[in-house]
Amino acid sequence: MNIGIIGFGYWGPNLVRNFSATEGCRVTMVADLRPERLRTALGAYPSITITARAEDIIENTSIDAVVIATPVFTHFSLAKSAMQNGKHVLIEKPMAMSAIQAEELIHLSKKLGKVLMVDHTFLYTGAVQKMKELIENDTVGKIRYFDSTRINLGLFQPDVNVLWDLAPHDISILSYLINEKPLSVQATGISHTDNGIENIAYMTLHFSSGIIAHFNCSWTSPVKIRMLLIGGDKKMLVYNDMELTDKVKVYDTGYNHRTASGQNLSDEDRRKILVDYRVGDVYIPKLEGKEALSAMAQDFCNAISRGTEPLSGGTLGLSVVKILEASQVSIKNKGKEINL
Repeated sequence: MNIGIIGFGYWGPNLVRNFSATEGCRVTMVADLRPERLRTALGAYPSITITARAEDIIENTSIDAVVIATPVFTHFSLAKSAMQNGKHVLIEKPMAMSAIQAEELIHLSKKLGKVLMVDHTFLYTGAVQKMKELIENDTVGKIRYFDSTRINLGLFQPDVNVLWDLAPHDISILSYLINEKPLSVQATGISHTDNGIENIAYMTLHFSSGIIAHFNCSWTSPVKIRMLLIGGDKKMLVYNDMELTDKVKVYDTGYNHRTASGQNLSDEDRRKILVDYRVGDVYIPKLEGKEALSAMAQDFCNAISRGTEPLSGGTLGLSVVKILEASQVSIKNKGKEINL
């Protein structure tokens, strides 16, 4: 299977490396507008053909699949053109700039019979796979909350705000772990630059089951934090991606609440909530050590060659974009709750 990769910036080299190492795949062509990046690609992979034109990959009849690792505003046009030219497509997150664009790509992929996949890499990590297992086998119990912090002193993006840049990781994890669509979203944020693009933002998702999910994203933090807290009524999970080994910890910690009752209690006392806390052991599960991007590349190739359903397909990509789009409306309306 011949693969062309459009974009050899921050993430492109990782994609070339992993697809080159995937059985049954061969990266034959790389496109980038910057000559220095093409020289770097050729230096690392002398057998690869380089070009400054994405069209050279899209229109090349010997290429079976295209991987798009370019700025978000280019995703739709490149993916659409690639599928119309008979290519299977993998797009970096987020899938597109709007739900309308994402829906059109999904419709086109079904019409043309092409695989459409979004690189939500974290779904393929051993940590997320283990959390999925713990939730599905009822170790965690009924989920009550999902709390995400993804902050660092990072690169300010020129076309999307910090939620579009960082939140897709954790929104995709949430969507994968919890089999429920959110009802509404609220978001607030602020821009410290002249372009009006928010570099700090907070987003909250509300669910009909009572689950609440909160996301804290920033490009202007003095420390880098990548942490998820998931609270269930049986156990609680902590996922710290900055840890080298013990990334997931299972806390046998929880609480039960009850109301006071008794003949001699006043009405005020009866309204009081009494909380029983449970603090037990901490368990560190063993995680699968395979590189997530390698598993993602294999999933894409399997979807093409074997017809399997990819873990991170277009439908998931669309759901992430819908949430991001609604969050943008909420931010511009000072945190107004937006129904999804």
